Amino acid sequence: MAKKIIITIDGWSSCGKSTLAKQLAKELGYVYVDSGAMYRAITLYFLRNNIDLAEKKEVKEALKSVSLEFVFNPKRNNSEIYLNGENVEYLIRDLVIAEKVSDVAAIKEVREFAVAQQKKMGDKKGIVMDGRDIGTVVFPKAELKIFMTADNAVRVQRRFKELYDKNPNITIDEVKNNLEMRDYIDSNREISPLRKAKDAIELDNTSLTEKEQFNKAFSWAKERMKIK
Repeated sequence: MAKKIIITIDGWSSCGKSTLAKQLAKELGYVYVDSGAMYRAITLYFLRNNIDLAEKKEVKEALKSVSLEFVFNPKRNNSEIYLNGENVEYLIRDLVIAEKVSDVAAIKEVREFAVAQQKKMGDKKGIVMDGRDIGTVVFPKAELKIFMTADNAVRVQRRFKELYDKNPNITIDEVKNNLEMRDYIDSNREISPLRKAKDAIELDNTSLTEKEQFNKAFSWAKERMKIK
């Protein structure tokens, strides 16, 4: 019987981390956790309640009222995030959230809150989690760590295509500026900056199809699980 493992997928914005994570989880029968969705949901709560990000006490108090849960949607064959009992899976994908999420995720108290929940989710293993600091901070002893990257121009095009379907008025420049800003904040923040773990396998998918990407990652997972 194959042993259950923890798979972490870190990397830059719009590299297809969640796509790969969902595919691996589905194929392996594992739980998929979108850590980015957790930070986006917290950002949504802060925006709705006009929380001043510079006020530590206000942030800490607000976090006491945040309850996050992933619920499986059988119609979409996907886990969706709920904020205080409300399905916010689609609300959190808005550019307004994207422009603020890196600032929120850089706050020490927010990261401690989210990381504590993420670590609990991995207690029984059999989990695939993607984000920025999953292999370095959340699960430093994970059996398989993947670090995803892609050419910047390719990432911008992917993100533009994703957002254009929801907002036809969006421009390439807006998307490019947003990605550059998020990259800078994610890699330069003081708490849990985006880093490639020393034992992570780099996966550059600039010129890979989704199938080619999946096949590579799945073969690595099988090796770690001792599946022939």
